[in-house]
Amino acid sequence: MSTLTRQDILSTIKSENVRFIDLWFTDIIGIVKSVTIPATEIENVLDNGSHFDGSSIEGFARVAESDMVLWPDLNTFAILPWTPADERVARLICTVYTPTGEPFIGDPRTALIRNLQQAEAEGYAFKTGMELEFFLFPRDAQGKPIIRPPVDDYAAYFDMVPEQIQSIRRKMLATLAEMGIRADSVHSEIGYGQHEIDFQYSDALDTADNILTARIVIRTIARQYGLHCTFMPRPSNEFPGSGMHTHQSLHDPTTGENVFVDTSDEYNLSATARRFLAGQLAHARAMCAILAPLV
Repeated sequence: MSTLTRQDILSTIKSENVRFIDLWFTDIIGIVKSVTIPATEIENVLDNGSHFDGSSIEGFARVAESDMVLWPDLNTFAILPWTPADERVARLICTVYTPTGEPFIGDPRTALIRNLQQAEAEGYAFKTGMELEFFLFPRDAQGKPIIRPPVDDYAAYFDMVPEQIQSIRRKMLATLAEMGIRADSVHSEIGYGQHEIDFQYSDALDTADNILTARIVIRTIARQYGLHCTFMPRPSNEFPGSGMHTHQSLHDPTTGENVFVDTSDEYNLSATARRFLAGQLAHARAMCAILAPLV
């Protein structure tokens, strides 16, 4: 992660003629929410946060949670490459706070930061890598998705795809790179019209911010080409499901060593790795309620 300062952001806003800034955050099930401010208000937001009504946000619904404050993470500042030069828009990903200045317990980003801090206190750095699967479908005259592959894209696992689809996938990777998100590769998945982008391994908070951004980038590029992108687990019984494989490991924050590895073990797994797996299995049912809440 690059380290950006307040002055870096103000200078970029001026040099790139940024007119608006989207403040992104998510609800409890990971749906991205956005508050747009004029760029002229950015210094006020950096000083005081941006107040919003959380009473209708999923997971923020109690009366006591009606007044919330968005605090931008400076390191997440990025220009949205698809916005026009004369109306350039940037984004900042925010953490949600209460009006009294405490991190809001119902904010997923807050929960991740809290757990990363706990891991750090125990001598671990948590790193992750994602494989994001999705379908691309054509749209009808009303803009509704047609559940079939676009332009005869009947490629299966790792098959070549039609040049139009290849061009779209290259555009997705290029746009992600413009926003500082590095992908390892893109390839066809098992289903017709199904694709996967694999992202580079990173610190867990960076990974979470990057996946949030990638979903928006991929959908935006698909729309530019007249297609509909869906990350639904199973958009049709006629197609295989989509997932988001999440590779995880704990590292020594000083040496970077992967503490899951023990070459003396039959399966090269350390006792720490086994305990980590056991904990996830023990809590799998509860985790699914948060990690996979939608159809």
